[in-house]
Amino acid sequence: MQMTELLAKKRDGGALSTEEIDFMIQGYTRGEIPDYQMSAMCMAILLRGMDERETLDMTTSMMHSGETLDLSPIRGIKADKHSTGGVGDKTSLILCPMVAAAGLKIAKMSGRGLGHTGGTIDKLESFSGFSTAISEETFFRNVNDIGIAIMGQTADLVPADKKIYALRDVTGTVPSIPLIVSSIMSKKLASGADVIVLDVKCGDGAFMKTEQQAEELARGLTRIGRLAGRKCAAVITDMDQPLGTAVGNALEVREALAVLRGEERGELLELCLTLGACMMVEAGVEWSVEEAKLSLMKVIEDGSALEKLAQMVRAQGGDARAVYDPALLPQAAVTMEAVSQRGGFVSRIHAERVGLISMHLGGGRVTKESSIDLSVGLQLHKKVGDRVQPGESLAVIHAASEEKAREAAEMLLECYEFSDGPIEKPRLIKQIIR
Repeated sequence: MQMTELLAKKRDGGALSTEEIDFMIQGYTRGEIPDYQMSAMCMAILLRGMDERETLDMTTSMMHSGETLDLSPIRGIKADKHSTGGVGDKTSLILCPMVAAAGLKIAKMSGRGLGHTGGTIDKLESFSGFSTAISEETFFRNVNDIGIAIMGQTADLVPADKKIYALRDVTGTVPSIPLIVSSIMSKKLASGADVIVLDVKCGDGAFMKTEQQAEELARGLTRIGRLAGRKCAAVITDMDQPLGTAVGNALEVREALAVLRGEERGELLELCLTLGACMMVEAGVEWSVEEAKLSLMKVIEDGSALEKLAQMVRAQGGDARAVYDPALLPQAAVTMEAVSQRGGFVSRIHAERVGLISMHLGGGRVTKESSIDLSVGLQLHKKVGDRVQPGESLAVIHAASEEKAREAAEMLLECYEFSDGPIEKPRLIKQIIR
């Protein structure tokens, strides 16, 4: 078998066989197929596509390119969640302890963020001492004992994806649906969960800019998940503005804690209830999304979801006091109001630009080696549909210096657009695909 033959076959619109796909993926992972040939294949897949069987075969081969996590030592149904990313996305901090308090086991592997904000691990490190560098034995024990643990991804988990993604990022082949599906699902399947719920974002601050693109991706993800023998659902959600009000690591933790305390009952809670309800229905512990949401609200109201987060933080070396006293979380040296120059109704917030402001302040990574300032970010006071008076604060900037805060405030004013008349607030939950 020769890679040149496979390239010609896909170039001409042919479907690669299971054996051909495995030859390609395993050969590239071992270094036997050069970057230039795999780059050409990624472009051929982008232009010619892959059918469902090919996509499943590619996902499966990538999953088996390294270690897989066997969760059989964990008792009960294991659930996991994946988000395609966005600005202010702190749902895992709320969803995971909430669902664990309701009875499912959360055995989650997460990564660090690269881009405008940190990943789930970075946010959790706002709790002093918290570590995801735990052994599999500790991971299994924590999930069995308290129902939840979050571990950092190992270097040996799906090495094919790491190599292929690095190529896609520099060859203009990121937008291929089969390549995106195989990238996401190979990691989720290798992580071993029985139930996988996917939060697929669409809009200005997401990779998928339209609902149609997001639906295509969501259906591809759920089909491959089910064909691989997992319970799978997807929720398509709006990312035309930041999610919630906080953007920045410790600030997002504070907002998540407010939701878990029952103090915030807006869009962020709505999303976490919807994702959690899908998990519980797919797991078979609730009959309907509506009943599952009621069960999840109970663990918010009785404080058990907040306590579950504290148990996880404590078990992984973190200072759990900050769960109950957010003043112990990292705080920026400078805060500054971003004041609106005009009045009207907020018609648009450029979400991606808001995320880049957070990165400019130090809240995200330009490269994998970049360090993150956990304390910086933005706290939005006005969202789409809100009325604004001239001179009113749009947001509070949290920064390391006054110079950085002033720059960020000026940049934020350019992220807002206004209308003279009222604007309908956007719908957060666009579709549920099960």
